[in-house]
Amino acid sequence: MKANKVLIVDDNNLNRKVFEHIIGLMYQFDIAENGQVALDKIRNGHFDLILMDIQMPVLDGINTLKAIKSENLTDAPVVAVSAFANQKDRDYFISMGFDDFIPKPIKPKMLLETLELYLKKKNAESANIEADEQLSDDEFDQNKVRQLLKYNSSANIKQVYEEFVQECETLLAEIKVLAVKKDFEAIGDKLHIIKGNSGTFGAMAIYTYCQKFEKNIKSHNFEHTAEESVYLGWLIDSFKTKIQHSELLNP
Repeated sequence: MKANKVLIVDDNNLNRKVFEHIIGLMYQFDIAENGQVALDKIRNGHFDLILMDIQMPVLDGINTLKAIKSENLTDAPVVAVSAFANQKDRDYFISMGFDDFIPKPIKPKMLLETLELYLKKKNAESANIEADEQLSDDEFDQNKVRQLLKYNSSANIKQVYEEFVQECETLLAEIKVLAVKKDFEAIGDKLHIIKGNSGTFGAMAIYTYCQKFEKNIKSHNFEHTAEESVYLGWLIDSFKTKIQHSELLNP
């Protein structure tokens, strides 16, 4: 994953440090303090994704994006970042040509999920299938943890894992409500999110079970959905305990 490179464009030094801290967990990165510096770097280097602050001196984010598009400088996704957080502002940024929008203050989980989403789109579908087939069935692939620890502290990595578990718990609660409503298509969507993230973080028992659960949903096999939800909850609780007792995350 470190092969991917992200360009962080923000005039605020503290904001850049926050981005560096989070993005450095999993990706290479470079920084630019305004749009003009960003354009120079894009012309002279390769980036897989660009995080673009909107309000900057010299050249703001919107005009920087216009220059990127008019000069056809890169096909990398460009994600807007701004303190504007309502739906109207988000729609405006998308209409201007940004691929997505992340509000400030930055939430690490949201940022990493957005990066993963767009960077995966740049990979060939066959490569994704091959990677899925190589995933282990071990309950907790701690090689994923060791990889992340090369680039950040155990405390920061543990926080990311805890946020992953919290999201799993939230999605599971939504799945249980959807099961009562018999909205099985929506359940499949939630399972797909859990499956993808669990593979990323080495939660292999959750990953493998979500594969089976999702397959049952797609096959219209709804007879045991309630029981499957309960068992998935047990797996999430088990993984949560393993995080709390992992020697790698709790040195």
